[in-house]
Amino acid sequence: MLSNTLLALILVFMAFRVGKSILLNFGDELEPIFIFIGLAFMLLIGPLLRWYFKVMTVPNFNIQRTNILELLPFLLVSSLSLLVTKEWFNKNNREAIVIFGSTLICIYLHFAVYIFLSYKVLKQVCKTNTTTHTKSQKAIITWLQLLVISCIVIWISYFLNIIENTIPYIIGPILYSIVIYFLTYKAFKLNSTDIDGKTFTTNDDDLIFKQILSLVIDDKHFFNPNISLSELSKLLGLSTQKTSAIINQYSKKNFNDFINYHRVLEAKKELLLKERENYKISTIAFDVGFNSLSSFNSAFKKFVGVTPSMYKQKNENLNSQNYS
Repeated sequence: MLSNTLLALILVFMAFRVGKSILLNFGDELEPIFIFIGLAFMLLIGPLLRWYFKVMTVPNFNIQRTNILELLPFLLVSSLSLLVTKEWFNKNNREAIVIFGSTLICIYLHFAVYIFLSYKVLKQVCKTNTTTHTKSQKAIITWLQLLVISCIVIWISYFLNIIENTIPYIIGPILYSIVIYFLTYKAFKLNSTDIDGKTFTTNDDDLIFKQILSLVIDDKHFFNPNISLSELSKLLGLSTQKTSAIINQYSKKNFNDFINYHRVLEAKKELLLKERENYKISTIAFDVGFNSLSSFNSAFKKFVGVTPSMYKQKNENLNSQNYS
């Protein structure tokens, strides 16, 4: 998968960036070429990060030739680093300081811009997908949010370091290492390595679920004690497998729980109606579609947390207190 390739490259180049920082902090007189190439990796991580966000949120996204142009800053700095000699770099003259300082600032601004562009990709996904997100879509969104936050933390730590050593230089590599391990762990925990932008492929499932809600709630099919997955599927013109999958995906409940949940919602209203205060609980249970009082009690306690009688008594006590 292209997404996994890009993620692997991001983590690898982050590791190279950490390596440069550690060598610079603990090594003696590190060659300038290693310093500049290490910094150049920041120019590579930025575009890879944006491409990764695209691959994870846009169905069938492919890297185009025009996207390769985004690698030009990395190629330029990497090529120029070959020309930097140790003698010139160690002279500490005005020219060397200005060039190195300008390059450093441009590199970190470049990375900041790409973090922002990646965030915009994620924000667009959250904005356009206004319907209920699937479990896989939520996993991707959560994962990409963590990735953005991690990159911001890294950027801040290094940027503060170059501003008159606001924080110790070694903090940057330490944070880099922690973030890499953390992201690797979360990537596998959220199964982000098994999903990509195809998860956001538009289909008719959300429309079908709205039709299911209309049939079950608006048309009151949940009142029917004999309603079945097969019957509902016939009304929709779908297979039972398709109907069941859509209900599971969007409601996070199986068919029986989905129907019983709406029956319980109706029963909660019925139990509190003034004109029904003298009705037996079993009567209300049968009226909302349950076949037995025991199944009603079980479903009610499952979704409300208390039995129907306790729910009714609790609300009657609250009403009497309000009137006293």
